[in-house]
Amino acid sequence: MNRRSQGERTEATRAALIQAARALFEERGYAATGTPQIVSAASVTRGALYHHFADKAQLFEAVAEQAALEVADEIALQSRVHADAVEALMAGAQAYFAAMAEKGRARLLLLEAPAVLGAERVRALNELAGFQALLEGLRQALPGAGQPLQELAVLLSAMFDRAALAIARGEPAAPYVRATRLLLSRLVA
Repeated sequence: MNRRSQGERTEATRAALIQAARALFEERGYAATGTPQIVSAASVTRGALYHHFADKAQLFEAVAEQAALEVADEIALQSRVHADAVEALMAGAQAYFAAMAEKGRARLLLLEAPAVLGAERVRALNELAGFQALLEGLRQALPGAGQPLQELAVLLSAMFDRAALAIARGEPAAPYVRATRLLLSRLVA
């Protein structure tokens, strides 16, 4: 008989809650999803939910963090293979667009998270979801002192978020990719 340890059971319950909540948050949104629906979908008790998370908002934060890390992984995977700074930035931007086009990610990270978690926590999620990679890409593309790299990264990140929302709504990605290439090539020129 192969019995799971208490730690394994705990992690499995937490994972089941996050997976169930994520599917419901993606489909219905945070406000329209109740904890009874989450525990039912996860096949756990309400007590198990509150053992792992203080409230629904903390569970949402875990879901959003998982989604942000997935986005960051996609960006890192695509952008690290390019030696040219503009190409690395473009690969990162395209990876961001593609990752955010995955079912529910844009809704979770760009629409629901600001309403549920507030500005500071969303900023931290943005850091997880590729902001640091963007900032590092700009450092490589625009070497030298005196460049407003942090501010450029904030502005480009906002641009990428707006494009990601449009793409997630079903607009074609190609025009946004072309516009991004134009902007980045002029910025780095």
